[in-house]
Amino acid sequence: MQIRLWDNNLKVRLLGEALFNMLFWMYFPFITVYFGAALGNHIAGILMTVPPIFSIIGSLLGGALADRLGRRPVMLLGASLQTVMFALFALSPSHWIDYAAFIGIGFGGAIYRPASSAMVADLVPVQERRQVFATFTTANNLGAVLGPALGAIFFFQYRQELLWSCSFVLLIYFIAIYFIVHETLPAPAKSVEPTDTGSILQVFKEQWKGYGIIFRDKVFLVYILSGIFALVTIMQLDLYLAVYVIDYVPSQTLFSWNGHSLMLSSTEILGWVLGLNGLLFVLFILPVTKWFRNWKERDVFVLSSLLSGVGTFALGLNTNIWFLFFVTIMFTFGEIVRSPVTQSFISRYAPEHARGQYMGADSLQFTIGRLLAPVTVFLSAWLPPMGIFSIILISALISVVLYILLFRIYVEEKDAA
Repeated sequence: MQIRLWDNNLKVRLLGEALFNMLFWMYFPFITVYFGAALGNHIAGILMTVPPIFSIIGSLLGGALADRLGRRPVMLLGASLQTVMFALFALSPSHWIDYAAFIGIGFGGAIYRPASSAMVADLVPVQERRQVFATFTTANNLGAVLGPALGAIFFFQYRQELLWSCSFVLLIYFIAIYFIVHETLPAPAKSVEPTDTGSILQVFKEQWKGYGIIFRDKVFLVYILSGIFALVTIMQLDLYLAVYVIDYVPSQTLFSWNGHSLMLSSTEILGWVLGLNGLLFVLFILPVTKWFRNWKERDVFVLSSLLSGVGTFALGLNTNIWFLFFVTIMFTFGEIVRSPVTQSFISRYAPEHARGQYMGADSLQFTIGRLLAPVTVFLSAWLPPMGIFSIILISALISVVLYILLFRIYVEEKDAA
C-alpha cells in the first residue's frame, strides 16, 4: 500500500510521529544519567521504576477511552498533555518538577498510543496492515538511529532549547490532528452506550469491567505471556548485552590495511553493535515485512523467538568482533520480523467495539517485559556469561512453546465458533 494512497489521517500521523520520535530519542537515553547526576544514581535507579507503572495506567485508560470517546479526542488529549509537560520541563526550577514532567510526558504518550494504533486498524484493510505498521516502525526507528547521536550534544548543552522544540513540534502536531485528522471509530463501538453517562466513577467501573472481560480471554492471555518471554530476550540489547560487551569483549582490530589498523575499545564495539542494530532495522523492516507477508503469523512469531534467542545465546560463544556482528544481524532480524506482525495480529483479533481497549492491554507485554528484562543484569553478579545467555535462550524457547499453544487454542476456538 503506497504512502501516496494512504488516508490523510495516516499521512499526518506518519510525519508528526516521525518528527517527535527523533526529538524523543534526543533526550530519552540521557534521562537516567541526568537524574543520576542531579539526585544520585541510587535514587535515580529507584525513580526510573515508577514511569512504567504510569505507562500501564495510561495505556489501559487510553485504550478504554478510545473505544468510548473516539480515536481523535484521545490522541488530542495525549498530544496536549505531552505538549504541556515538555513546556513544564523546560521552565522547571527543580529536579523534582523535572521528574514529574518526565512522568507526565510518558503518561501522555501511553494515553495516545492505543488510539493511534486502533486508528490504523480502522483505516487499513487486514491484508495491508503489516506493511503500514512496518512503515510507521521504520519512521520511528529513523529517529532512534539519529536521535541519540544528536542528543549527546543537544541534551546536555542546549537542554531547554531541545525541550522547547519538543513542545513546539507537539503543539503543531496537536493543531494538525485537530484540523486534518477525522474520527474513525467503527459503528459497532459507537453503538455501545454506557449505563450512566453522568458518573465519572461509573465510567471507570465500566472500563475496568471491560478489561476484566479481556483478561479472561484465554487466547489474549497466552498471547501476552508469549510476548513477555519473547521481549525479555529482545530487550537484552541495551541491558545484559551492554554489560557483557564492556566487561568481557577485549579491544581488537576492526580493519588492517597497509600497516595501519582501526582499533576499537570495548565501549566502541558496543556502539558499533548498537549502530548496526538500528541501521538494519531502518533498512530492512519494510523489505522483510514484504518477504514474509504470506507467512502465517504463528510461523513468524516462532521464527522471531528462535532467531533472537539463538542469536543472543551465540554472543557468549566467541568475542571476535566480526562474529559479534554476525550474531547481531541474527537477533536483529528476529526483532524485525516480529515488529509489524504483533500489531497486525492484535488489530485483527480484537473485536471492533473494543479495539482500543485491546490495543491498550496489548502494551502490557512491553511494559512487563521491560520490568523483567533487567533481571539478567542483576543475576550477572552471581552467574557467568553463559549462565545468563542460557537463561535468555530458555526465555525465548518458552515463548516459542507458548506461541505454538496460542495458535492451537485460537484455531480450536475459531472452529468451535
